[in-house]
This record gives sequence, structure tokens and C-alpha cells, in this order.
Amino acid sequence: MTRYPTSLVAACLAVAVLVAGCASAPDRYYTLAAPGGSSSAAPTSGAPVFIELAPVAVPERLARPQMVVHQAAGQSAEVALLEQHRWSSSFENELRDALSSGIATRLGAIDVTKGGRQPSTPAWRIAVQVRQFDAVENTRVDAALSWTVRRSDADLSATCQWRTSEPVGRGIDALALGAQRVAASASEAIARHIAQLQQNPGTPCAAL
Repeated sequence: MTRYPTSLVAACLAVAVLVAGCASAPDRYYTLAAPGGSSSAAPTSGAPVFIELAPVAVPERLARPQMVVHQAAGQSAEVALLEQHRWSSSFENELRDALSSGIATRLGAIDVTKGGRQPSTPAWRIAVQVRQFDAVENTRVDAALSWTVRRSDADLSATCQWRTSEPVGRGIDALALGAQRVAASASEAIARHIAQLQQNPGTPCAAL
């Protein structure tokens, strides 16, 4: 029987444990869609409300399923692309779905983006642009969005700009939850803006 040096056996065992550990670390998937919601932004009305949300415009660096994270120190231009921590779809699609469901829930509205509305039925058309969405590890999520709202049966449109900074705890899970809260806050702001426009189409974008 061939006998191997003890140090060689130990080294092989260490490598085997390391490989097994790496192999057992699964990818983690996150969603921006928050569970539940409220309909307090909508005025009381018996008429159905329809919304159409265009694809969300995001900076090219964010248009991917991997989470893009800044280091906590905030003194470097370097960002980390987390291959094992991903959104459940590409970020712009994940955000569109979260905003759509959030706005519809808060307004008691029906999202007819993919059809289901008669041409004669007016809808609120929403176009959102993400100007900033920076996830800073163990620290916060900074976001800045702008959107334009227009009724399909009117020539008037209204534009609004909005920003927020959401503190987060330690770890990527906390960072993902912080991003989810940002998406929920943006949904609330857009829904409130539409509710204002329902009451008075000439209302300028107020502090939301």
C-alpha cells in the first residue's frame, strides 16, 4: 500500500473542502416587488382607472440581472458585479414590474400595458427614467427618478422629478430589501401624482 505524506493528505483534504464549499453556494435571487400595498393614493370614484407603463429607461450599467454594488467606503469609482446575487430578471424589467404593480395597487387601477383596454377608454400613460440607483453596501440606496404622465385622450402631460436615500443594514439581503423599499416609495410617489392629476389635470408636480 502506498503511503502519502501527512502534509500532502491534509492539503488534499483542505482543497476538497474548499471546492465543496464553493460548489454548495447557490445563486441568490431577489425581487423589487414589495408584498402587499395600499390604495390610499386614489380618490374615491366608481370609474375604473387604467395605466400603461412604458419600459423603464435605466443607465446601461444597471441593465443586467446581477446586482451592482458600491463599496461601503464610497471613496472609489469601482463597483462590484455580484454574479451570485441577482434580480429575478434584468434590473429594468424587475423595476418596471415593481412600479407597475405598486402603482396599480395604490390607485386601484388596472395595468393594460400588454393589452386589455378598449381604444375608446382613456388610460394614464407613464414613462419613467432612472437617473440614479446606487446601492452602497452596508450603508444605503440612493435613487433619483423622473417620470412623465399623460392621459391617452388629452394633449397635456405632467413631468416630475423625485429622489430618495434609503438606509440599509449589513449584508446583501439588507441591501436588496432597501432597494425594494425604494421601488415601493417611487410607486407611492407616482400614484400620488396621478391621483392629483385626476383631481385637477393642471396640478403641477408638488413635493412627493
